[in-house]
Amino acid sequence: MDYDFSFFLFVFSLVTGLVWGGYLLYLKANDRQFDEKNEPILVEYARSFFPIVFIVFLLRSFLAEPFRIPSASMMPTLLIGDFLLVNKFTYGIRLPVINKKIVALNEPERGDVVVFRFPKDPTVDYIKRVIGLPGDKVSYYNKKLYINDKPANQTLMGSYQGVGQGQDMTGSDLLEENLASVDHNILIRREAPTVEGSYVIPPGQYFVMGDNRDNSNDSRYWGTVPEENLVGKAFFIWMNWDLEHNGVDFGRIGTAIK
Repeated sequence: MDYDFSFFLFVFSLVTGLVWGGYLLYLKANDRQFDEKNEPILVEYARSFFPIVFIVFLLRSFLAEPFRIPSASMMPTLLIGDFLLVNKFTYGIRLPVINKKIVALNEPERGDVVVFRFPKDPTVDYIKRVIGLPGDKVSYYNKKLYINDKPANQTLMGSYQGVGQGQDMTGSDLLEENLASVDHNILIRREAPTVEGSYVIPPGQYFVMGDNRDNSNDSRYWGTVPEENLVGKAFFIWMNWDLEHNGVDFGRIGTAIK
């Protein structure tokens, strides 16, 4: 079990609900009517906070959860300081806190941008793009991606101009890559060293990579992501706050992620 924010929301909801519900049962057992003026301060706080915290817990657990991008590994698609919404039910409905799937829905598709619990440390959330599905063979040689021995279509778009804290990526090659029906941009630094190899994806596992191919700690380094580690699919940028470079970038607010 990961003692993350969802766990503390659950505990806070449980405690406030028990305090408020217990007080109501106490009044009923003693044939007393609820009187807000004589309500104990602890019960008052529990009654005030419980519905708010419980609703946030349900929304965050089953519908959408906010995340913030802390690194440049998904540039140019996502920038440092982007705040995202992640769809929690796209890949099935899971019980909060223990993350056990109870209703199976869709499976991840090649090209999806997903948030997952890092297999080496499940208390840390990562965000990458799904490259390989169960049973696929993924190869990466000479900065080129191959899926089942077929090269992914890539088109050079020019030289990248870095933005915000990612300005050190200026001069990288900007390419448009096609994965199945998903077109997205990636960055390549021709002079940078990289990890090469071929990987066959086991059942129930996914191979993920960052769009910033030469600045991403991904499946090339530590292996595949188990299905049970998936948190959800990133779909929307609702805020960008880059404190080191002019604060809010209003042009990114409301951007769909693809």
